[in-house]
This record gives sequence, C-alpha cells and structure tokens, in this order.
Amino acid sequence: MNQVEIPLLDKDIGKEAKAHIDSLTKPIGSLGRLESLAVELAEMTGQKFPVVSPPAALLFASDHGVTDEGVSAYPKEVTAQMVLNFLSGGAAMNVFSRQIGAQFSIVDVGVAETVTHENLVSRKIRRGTRNFVIEDAMTEAETYEALNIGSEEAQTLIKKGAKCLIVGEMGIGNTTSSSALLAVITEKNLAELIGPGTGLTTEQMKVKKSVIERAIEERKPNKNDPIDLLKKLGGYEIAAMAGAMLAAARNRIPIIVDGFICTVSAIIATAINECASDYMLAGHYSAEPGHQAALEKLGKTPLLNLHMRLGEGTGAALAFPIVEAATKMLSDMATFSEAGVSEKE
Repeated sequence: MNQVEIPLLDKDIGKEAKAHIDSLTKPIGSLGRLESLAVELAEMTGQKFPVVSPPAALLFASDHGVTDEGVSAYPKEVTAQMVLNFLSGGAAMNVFSRQIGAQFSIVDVGVAETVTHENLVSRKIRRGTRNFVIEDAMTEAETYEALNIGSEEAQTLIKKGAKCLIVGEMGIGNTTSSSALLAVITEKNLAELIGPGTGLTTEQMKVKKSVIERAIEERKPNKNDPIDLLKKLGGYEIAAMAGAMLAAARNRIPIIVDGFICTVSAIIATAINECASDYMLAGHYSAEPGHQAALEKLGKTPLLNLHMRLGEGTGAALAFPIVEAATKMLSDMATFSEAGVSEKE
C-alpha cells in the first residue's frame, strides 16, 4: 500500500480555533465537549473553520470461512442478501446516510456469493476468507490487496468531495474475527471480549469462545505485526476499512469510527501508522462487550451511547450531526464584539 506519510496535527491552527471559541457569545467552556471537538477538527483539517460536510459512508462486505464452525446465528448467505438490501436502499445505514446527506458506496471485497448490481463496487478478492481454525484467513498478498482496495475506494470518495469519512462493514462471522484480533492485541481474557454478535445463545457463545481459542493457538499471530494479525485472523472487509482510514488520515479527512468491528480495524490502522488515530473520532459505544477494551486500546471516548450493536457504520452516521454542530458553532456563532455583548469582567 501507498506509504505516504500521515501529516501531523496542526496545533497552531488548533490554538487559533480555541481562541476564537473563547471569544464567542457564551461563557468559556459552556459548550463542553463540543468546544474541544471543534479544536480537534481544526487540528485535523488544518483549517480554523473546518468543514465536514458532505460526509461519505464507505461500506465493505466480505464473508468469513470461520462461519463453518457455527460461530454465527445467521447463515453466511445473509451477507449477500444484506448487500442487496444496501443496494436497494433498505438498510439502517441507508436511512441514516440519507439523513446526513452522505455519499454512499458499498464495496464487495469477498462476498461468497456472486452479487451483481449497477451500484455495487465489485473488488472481490476471493469468495470469503479461509477458516482460520484450519489455515490463515488470508495470504499476505490478499492482505495487502484488501488494504489497497480500502485506500483506493476512500480516495475515490475524497476526490468526489467527501470532507468526513464513515466506514462500515457487512460480513457474517466478522465479530468472531474481530474478537480474535482484539484478544491477541490486548491479551485480555476472551470471556471479557466476546458477545452475542448477531444474536447467539449462551451455548453458541461457548462455541465461539472455543473456536477463537483454537484459532489463536493454531495460528500463533504476532501481536506486534498488524499484517500478520490480519493475514492469520482478519477479514477482507476489516483490512479494507483499515486501508480506508489510513487514506483519510493522509488527506486530513476526519474519520468517525463506528462500533466494535470498526474500532478493531481502527486499532489495526493505527498499528500500521500510529498517526492515523489522530484523525479518528469515536462515534458511539457498542453494546458488544469487547468494544470498551477496543476503545481503551484506541484511546478514544465516544460521542454517543445508544446501546446499539448493529454495525454497518450506523453509530458513526448518527454521531455525524454532533461533529458538524461543532464546526457550525465555530463558524456561525457571533463573537462578543460582533454581537455588541459585554464580556465578563
């Protein structure tokens, strides 16, 4: 993948934005996190008055060979069926993308079935990853290909004018892959990290835990090597999301990180280039148990907590209006001098 460096945050612009915020017609600090969020966005974009609209929603879809082990409540055919639902505009992420006026793109990087539609971006690497209990999920070449596809598709949306990136995913079995990756990265007890995913029973969750433990023992991934982690335990869509986030960071485009799977992907992106996380905002707390550990590893505090666990980028899309509100506060509010309001003595 393209090794262009990610620029450092523009702290000087951040100071200018902070000074301007403190001159607005309100008590200093009274808009709380919205004020610090505006400064972060200024530092990310290098603009005293950052613009985050229009946003882009970029979704990647892929199947996972580990579903052969019975780790999901849904059959893998649902991945292709949901891709068609996205393409017809009927999924939750379609609804929220329309609400915020986002460019919307869905990319097939590894769906097991053949999906054809005029609006589908077809970049299929393989018909699903391999079963990582038996063999590595991907080859090294496939891992880099997925990263590059993510980067290229993000770059396409940025060239079309996207000012903020939301990445999402669809892939039956991807909470198993994400839980395995996070268990290796954090060295936390698996019981603290795995959840019901798409609706597993207690018995099915025991199977999921056992499968992940076997996979980690068999694959022996290197926790300090993000490529090795992706290759052995990842998914094409997880790698593609990481590539997309790296591309956004290289272009000073703020990234709103979604839930559990997306946050694990964000950790991988940050392991590839530590500056990537400077351009990330956490959208929401997922109800998936492992998300708290993932957020702690990424070092982010989410904007929302709506007890959601759908994925797709939905939590990030719902957080976008708050992100945009921070920029509007900065650009549209009057200062004390402009409004003729006396300041505190």
